Amino acid sequence: MKICVLGAGAWGTALAINASGRHEVSLWARDAAQVQAMQAARENARYLPGIALPAGVQVVGGAAVDAARSAQLVIVATPMSALREQLLALRELRVPLAWLCKGVEPAQGEGVGLLAHEVQAQVAPDVPAGVLSGPSFAQEVARGQPTALVAASGHAQVRQALVEAFHGPSLRVYANDDIVGVEVGGAVKNVLAIATGLADGLALGLNARAALITRGLAEMTRLGNALGARPDTFMGLSGLGDLVLTSTGDLSRNRKVGLLLAQGKSLAEAVQSLGHVAEGVYCARTVLQRAARLGVEMPIAAGVVALLDGSARPAEVVAALMGREPTAELG
Repeated sequence: MKICVLGAGAWGTALAINASGRHEVSLWARDAAQVQAMQAARENARYLPGIALPAGVQVVGGAAVDAARSAQLVIVATPMSALREQLLALRELRVPLAWLCKGVEPAQGEGVGLLAHEVQAQVAPDVPAGVLSGPSFAQEVARGQPTALVAASGHAQVRQALVEAFHGPSLRVYANDDIVGVEVGGAVKNVLAIATGLADGLALGLNARAALITRGLAEMTRLGNALGARPDTFMGLSGLGDLVLTSTGDLSRNRKVGLLLAQGKSLAEAVQSLGHVAEGVYCARTVLQRAARLGVEMPIAAGVVALLDGSARPAEVVAALMGREPTAELG
C-alpha cells in the first residue's frame, strides 16, 4: 500500500516509521528547511530526536495535494487548527483519508466549535474519511513498543485501509464505526489531563487523581451521549484508555501543562516550555461552550477553563470541585 502522511510532527513521523517496514510511505513536511534537514540526517531531530528514519520513509515537500495524489491512504497529521485548510486542499481526493488530531475547532462567530468529522462534512464531504485515535505516545510507537489504536469511520473502506496499513507486530488496530464517540473521547481527555496534572502538581494524592479520572470519564460520556455517540465507546481505547494514559503518563503534554500551572507558571510560560502543541489548552473553552449549548454539565472541564483563563487559582479550582453539592455517582 502507498501511504502518504501529511505532517512531520512527532505523531505523523512515528506512524510513518511504524508502517514503513510493510508499506511504501511518504512523509510530507510543510517547511522546506525541515524537509532538507530530515533528508540529510535521516532523523526528525526536532520532534523525535535519536530515532532514525528507516529507508522505507521518503521525506517530501511541496504542495500537500501533490504529495498525496498517488497515495492509496492519506493520513493528515496536523494539529486541529490546520485540519480545515488541509481538507480543503484535499477535497478532490477519493481515496481513504484519516486524521490524527484530537480536539475541537474554535467556534466561528455565533456558531459552535466543531469536531474533526464535522469540519470534514463542511469542506470535503465526498472524501471517504475517518480518524485514527487511542492511547499512544509517539515515542513509544516509533520505537515499536506495544500499542493499541482505534480506526473510526462510517466508511468500511476507511476502517479496512487503516487496519491494513498499521496493524502489525507492535501495533493493534481495532475498527469502530462510532466516529462521534471516538472524537469526543480524544478531545475531552486532553482537557481532563490538565486537571489531573494540576492535582498531581499540588500533591493532592492518588485518591484525587483516581476521582478526577473517573468523574472525568462521566463528563466525557455525558457530552458524547448528547452528541449521539454510543456509551460503550467511552469504555474503550479512545475513551477510558486514552484518558488514563494522558492523565497519568509522564510523556503527556496536557498533563505537563497542569503540573506547570500548579507550580505557579503562567499559561504562556507553560505552553512555551513544551515545544509541542497541547490540544487541551486550545479546545477546553470550546468543549465547555459546546456542552453548555447542549445542557451538559462538565464541572471538571469548567474548572480547567477557569484556570486557563486566569479567573481562578489552582487551589480555588480544587475547592470549587470539592464544594459541589452531593449527587448520585451516575449523575
